[in-house]
Amino acid sequence: MSRSTRAAGVVLAAALTVSMAACSTNSSGSGTSAAGGDSAAAGGNAAATNGSKVEAAGSTTALQGDVSFNDAKLAQLRDKLKAAMKGKSMKGVNPAVVVNVTAAYWDAAQQGVKNANKELGISAKFQEPTTEDISKQLSIVNTMLSQNTTGFAISAIQPSSLSSFISSAKGRNVPVIAIDSPLNTFKSVPLYLGTPNYDAGHKAGEAMKALLPNGGDVAILVGSLTALNAVQRIQGFKDAIKGTKIKVFQTYNDGGDANKALQNASAAYSADPNLKGFYGVYSYDGPSAGQAVQSAGKVGKTMVVADDSEPKTLSFVKSGVVQAMVLQQPYQQGYMGVYILAAMKVLGVDKTMSIIKPYLASDHLTLSSGIGLVTKNNLAAYNKKLASFGLSSS
Repeated sequence: MSRSTRAAGVVLAAALTVSMAACSTNSSGSGTSAAGGDSAAAGGNAAATNGSKVEAAGSTTALQGDVSFNDAKLAQLRDKLKAAMKGKSMKGVNPAVVVNVTAAYWDAAQQGVKNANKELGISAKFQEPTTEDISKQLSIVNTMLSQNTTGFAISAIQPSSLSSFISSAKGRNVPVIAIDSPLNTFKSVPLYLGTPNYDAGHKAGEAMKALLPNGGDVAILVGSLTALNAVQRIQGFKDAIKGTKIKVFQTYNDGGDANKALQNASAAYSADPNLKGFYGVYSYDGPSAGQAVQSAGKVGKTMVVADDSEPKTLSFVKSGVVQAMVLQQPYQQGYMGVYILAAMKVLGVDKTMSIIKPYLASDHLTLSSGIGLVTKNNLAAYNKKLASFGLSSS
């Protein structure tokens, strides 16, 4: 998912997600530190119990926040991988996590890489192109491949652009896994570690249904009409609102430009003065919708459901401008990405995948990093969970 640039001095609050389909409410594992995700799972689940109160949504219904996440199951998997690697040499293990753009969203993944490195005693790299530029991402991965990087977890800007790189990596027996957005077209990519994007969109649609029980027009703001994760989220959203009086008035493409997203949100108001809701698919789309709602004097009258959590989105949730955030878990994409790639180097891809297999979704490809729903009423629980990973919400 494309992200906006980092806010200065802010460590991303958008670290976390909750699994819709594979959410676990009981923590388990070895009881390692929050950096390892285990006590974080336990702390987050307790926080969910205390923080997921029913929040008034609109004037007639309720919206239930959820920060239970998939961290407990991922902690179980982490411990199994760690046990399988026990006693094995980690010499020469140097995987890389390569994301799609420099963005506040990815600070959490970078923290996950740091925590995994500390636990495993390795030096996995975190790399990000300064702009969402295909050629820059290709230059990064091809250079790192030539430097004997032992595995890659990649958030592809454009999956098809990676064809030659993935072929070269396969020829060198260097595993590649997908994070953030699937690489389903490549048979040699054995795993997608990230959000089940259709489910995330469906979660957003269910939230909008709770917020607009009497229906109304909704505008969708998105950074791409062709990126697979965006397509899947929009479809999930539309499927969730089927049979209701909620209508998608227009889908606005901003091409990865936060300024354009704000223009689109303002244009939606001009085109439809009776607009009742926004669904922001990319991380900066939520703040853009929030700003348009404020400018139109429609706070509390136009509902906003935003994917991901940037600092401005958090502020808008706190003030009531944005009603809900549907969240991913970039922290786990960095953290578990390193663990999985380290295991693939030490144990081999087949052995590693045999350990991962029981944790995969029904497509036998997706390892869910989870989906979450944060509202004003469970914001404190969400912030507590962030802290357990060594992250800050402000």
